[in-house]
Amino acid sequence: MNNATTRAATVPESIPAAPKLVFVGGGQMASALAGALIQKGWAPASIWMIEPVLAQRERLQESLGVHAISAPMQTLRDANVVVWAVKPQVLHDAVRQTLPHLGQPLHISIAAGIRTHDIARWLQSRRVVRVMPNTAVLVGAGVSGVVALDDVTEDDRKRVAAILAATGTSLWVESDERLDAITALSGSGPAYVFHFLESFQQAAEDLGFDAAQARALVLATMAGAVAQAQAGNAPFATLRQNVTSKRGTTEAALAVLDGANTRGALGQAVQAAYRRAGELSSDFGLALDGRVPAPASI
Repeated sequence: MNNATTRAATVPESIPAAPKLVFVGGGQMASALAGALIQKGWAPASIWMIEPVLAQRERLQESLGVHAISAPMQTLRDANVVVWAVKPQVLHDAVRQTLPHLGQPLHISIAAGIRTHDIARWLQSRRVVRVMPNTAVLVGAGVSGVVALDDVTEDDRKRVAAILAATGTSLWVESDERLDAITALSGSGPAYVFHFLESFQQAAEDLGFDAAQARALVLATMAGAVAQAQAGNAPFATLRQNVTSKRGTTEAALAVLDGANTRGALGQAVQAAYRRAGELSSDFGLALDGRVPAPASI
């Protein structure tokens, strides 16, 4: 490791420079967000990450130059913002261990499925913002839903917006229920797209293209269509109609998709994800208070 990495690995608890931004959890989402912030000009020395796994701490220090520590310490008391980036099943325990070492920061949770009022109760604070990002934040093209409690100030909101701007697009909503809807759309949405791409690639291979050719054709076609849609404000239906000639190839293909009710199936899929998001949010809040068994996954 380089000199900066060595200093981060051996930082004493009495270090005079107060941390500004603390991540509780150093997994993919946290490291992607921290990396995006550093690319936007944040000083690595102002970012601390609590990560119990030694190998991951070393990766964070080596790749990002942040302070990576194994457990909470009193040095974190002056943190301005704490980002809770752990799995939902362990959030309650992470709060229990970390809260005594914190002052009065703004709290941002990216732990999936834990409702804002539950997070606030565990943190004994209402300066809580809940964020539902999707996996595209890993490449700086994410979509994040955001909801805040009433004690979150306008300055807090600007700070959250500045942090999320490094990862893509964000949309503020007024309730956890609306965040469940974003979970069903954008949170799960990449999987819908990948499912389509997987099927589209298989169709290309069935026409005789090898896997590499099929993948390239499918990705270029998808990217071109999205770019065309982003270039103007035309409704998707209009764009579709513009490609569809009477009695042509596209009309023949769309007739098959309509016959299979793909539009209805997608609508049902999104509704199912929305219902499940609400169920899991309720279950996690109860489970982590010790009242019912924790759900297996989200």
